[in-house]
Amino acid sequence: MIKFRSVLFYIGKGLSTIPFFFVSIIALLVPARRRSELIAGWARFVTWWLRITCGLSHSLEGMEHLPERPCVLACAHSSTWETITTQTFLPPLAWVLKKELLNIPVFGMGLRATGPIAIDRKDSKNALDQVIEQGLEKFKEGRYVLIFPEGTRTPWGAQGRYKKGAAKLAVAANVPIIPIAHDAGKYWSSKSWWIKPGKIRCIMGPEISVQGKTDTEITKEIQHWIESQDL
Repeated sequence: MIKFRSVLFYIGKGLSTIPFFFVSIIALLVPARRRSELIAGWARFVTWWLRITCGLSHSLEGMEHLPERPCVLACAHSSTWETITTQTFLPPLAWVLKKELLNIPVFGMGLRATGPIAIDRKDSKNALDQVIEQGLEKFKEGRYVLIFPEGTRTPWGAQGRYKKGAAKLAVAANVPIIPIAHDAGKYWSSKSWWIKPGKIRCIMGPEISVQGKTDTEITKEIQHWIESQDL
């Protein structure tokens, strides 16, 4: 049954990109912050479809920690879930992603319209410069920046290697960091196509200040908070 429901989910998810392709084209006519809100409609549909087909929902904790002004959001990365559903409950945002995703037919067009920070992970030095330069522009647009410090999906229960991009951007912009932990990898694993039913816990932590700290110290603080949550 899990396999059947998962296949049904993927079919609906794939077909849904077609109408939202046209939404993304129309969205190009509005400012970046409003554009993010419009395209997040696709994420809301997919999140709803995930619950209907696979019985996978989520709960949110710590939303009161989100500041009213844009900041860096440092999110654990163990699943596809957080790349989609975070758009449904976070303020208008731009997230850091690998530029290859922009080349996916139809889906890539919609992704490009959101105005993400697309980097070449093979060129690590220039990629970091791009994160800082483009991230500062996103803040000027009134958008939050979502970064996955591990860089790639880490299997649930494994310990990833946290990179310094989130810390360096926060220091450059003089903004705090909100760490985000979740257990989505328990249900929608990076190692399997099949999606298990359940309820994902997503927790937002208190602000991590960057004042008087090195990027190494900040990155360790992000990792410690995320990995110390009882999920």
